[in-house]
Amino acid sequence: MQDFVQGLGFETFTLDLLSSPDLAIFTLVIAGVWHSSGLTMVIIFAGLQAIDPEIWRAGRVDGIPKWRMYVNVVLPMLGPVIATCLVLLGMNVVRSYDLVVALTGGGPGFSTDVPAKFIVDHYFERSSIGLASAAATVLLLTVIAIFGLISVIRRYWRAT
Repeated sequence: MQDFVQGLGFETFTLDLLSSPDLAIFTLVIAGVWHSSGLTMVIIFAGLQAIDPEIWRAGRVDGIPKWRMYVNVVLPMLGPVIATCLVLLGMNVVRSYDLVVALTGGGPGFSTDVPAKFIVDHYFERSSIGLASAAATVLLLTVIAIFGLISVIRRYWRAT
């Protein structure tokens, strides 16, 4: 591909998505989104299929616009489905070790080093069990704090 684009007249074009420290983390994010999108789409599609067609008919009879039906009826009904997807995606973010090791190995430099890789490297490769345990504890507390914050926001949103 690089030769093709250079043949079009862009002589300075280089395709260094994984070897550039500035682009490598974005490449990992794109790969992670691609990896997780299939399961997320299937779960949300199943949730949409579970919505009763009578609800759509009632909305049409009442003259409610489709966008209003989605915002006020469909999205609240998909709340548990969306929460399930968010939990699964959150787990994928926390355990992103395999994606980083498979694509970049943490490089170039430390540009794609993620907390999961830091923990595994210190536990298995460097035999620093204390540092790895402390890092894992901090990661766990961070995840608990984020889910607690999401829970508070959801309660506030329901109250208003």
